[in-house]
Amino acid sequence: MGDRVGDRVGERRWRVVDVAASAGISTQQVRNYLADGVLPPADRTPSGYRMLTERHVRALAVARRMAEGHGWSRTREVLAAVHRGEWPTALAALDAGHAELDRERAEIARVLGAFETVLDGPAAAVPRRDARIGVVAAHVGVRTSQLRLWEQRGLLRPHRQRGTGYRVYDVAEWRAAQVVALLRRGGYPFDIITAVLDELRSTGRPDRVRAELARREQDLHRRSLRRLRASAALYDYLAETGSADGS
Repeated sequence: MGDRVGDRVGERRWRVVDVAASAGISTQQVRNYLADGVLPPADRTPSGYRMLTERHVRALAVARRMAEGHGWSRTREVLAAVHRGEWPTALAALDAGHAELDRERAEIARVLGAFETVLDGPAAAVPRRDARIGVVAAHVGVRTSQLRLWEQRGLLRPHRQRGTGYRVYDVAEWRAAQVVALLRRGGYPFDIITAVLDELRSTGRPDRVRAELARREQDLHRRSLRRLRASAALYDYLAETGSADGS
């Protein structure tokens, strides 16, 4: 990587091909990053060659670390704003990324809490036979209109009886109606109830639901740490360039 472009004293100059080789990417990717603002603007020699510096190499390393934590879309948004000097835009994008994880963490906790409500709630017996809407409504303590509303929202999936078109609830949908009624009485919103029902339908057993939610929580912890490392790398980059105070 010994070739240099430019002769400014004390500052190494890199060719695009050398910067690309340092990161194991193509020269076109480096050019794209320059065009998108992921890398800082580059001067050119009188003959038209781009003059890249150690700052470009450092910015590329930071961009890759940022992408691991925030994804390339937000990385491009943040670094382009940084290199334009638009600090409010860069900080707002970073804050939005961390806020997404906070909302996801809260949702997992709410789903888990709703699921525990279902497990701790009264276990009403469900007859092992299909039933029409009126029987199910009476059993779970709601009106038939409420069951129809829950069906419209996709919470319940009764099938239609051949010939008559009557709604018929099998054992699984009867239990689903119990879960919805219990959680609505507990004040849970429909999006959380949908998440609980989706978990119960996909995993079946309570222990598997708990295990899946625990797995998601651990994955969230890992993503949170990656995002934290990415933000720390960005701060170090800004400190090195004298821009960490946001001015």
